[in-house]
Amino acid sequence: MSFLGKFRPISYSGNPSTPAVGPSYGPNHRFPPVPLHAPAGGSAQSGEETTGRFSNGLKEFLWQLEGIGRGNLLDLGAVSQATLTYFIEHNFKVYTEDLMAGWGAFLEQDSQRIALLPPDAERPDLSPAARADRFLASNLHYPADSFDAVLLWDLLDYMDREAAKQFLPRIVSMVREGGAVLAIFHTRPPEQFNRYRVVDAHSLQLVPAATLVRPQHIYQNREIQELFGKFRTSKTFVGRDQLREGVFVK
Repeated sequence: MSFLGKFRPISYSGNPSTPAVGPSYGPNHRFPPVPLHAPAGGSAQSGEETTGRFSNGLKEFLWQLEGIGRGNLLDLGAVSQATLTYFIEHNFKVYTEDLMAGWGAFLEQDSQRIALLPPDAERPDLSPAARADRFLASNLHYPADSFDAVLLWDLLDYMDREAAKQFLPRIVSMVREGGAVLAIFHTRPPEQFNRYRVVDAHSLQLVPAATLVRPQHIYQNREIQELFGKFRTSKTFVGRDQLREGVFVK
């Protein structure tokens, strides 16, 4: 089973306290099969704080998505009711895959498996690129051109540069022409591991959480442009909190 199997999309049907697990999809599915939906009975109430930081990156990301209509969005962070509600109310089908949790679980289990090998057993390649390849062999499988928008958040900061280079082609393949990716990069080593929630059209909430993976690299602007070289346009913004937000349009 994929390390991300337990993070596959779910949908709420009737009783929001009883989520139905989405089925696996195959090559004949045009999109991932089951998006996340707001609970029945009107707009979902997040129960989350509504304060947040102003985000030029989010504002630009949403501007790029205007006119798409009923699009598909993939959130690669933890499930957030606030983010879910915002995009559903703006006519998007929302899919979620907690890639950070899956990547952290993979690294831990990969290390444990190797530690248990007999002394004379052949060791697998432990380079960041090889580990990323092993992870991607069973994770992040979506048909090409599935999504109009991807929330990548700060995932790449928690990957070695060589591992990130293995991930980006997969991200590129999933995004349609004209689709956009929102990514966040720290300009200095982060003191706190955070998750992200969309509060409104110009605000993100940073939610402190237990560290899943240690930060691996601080990307300079030139490195970011190289990673997203397959995208047609890009804009970056640096906030007062020294977070660099990037919007990349394919």
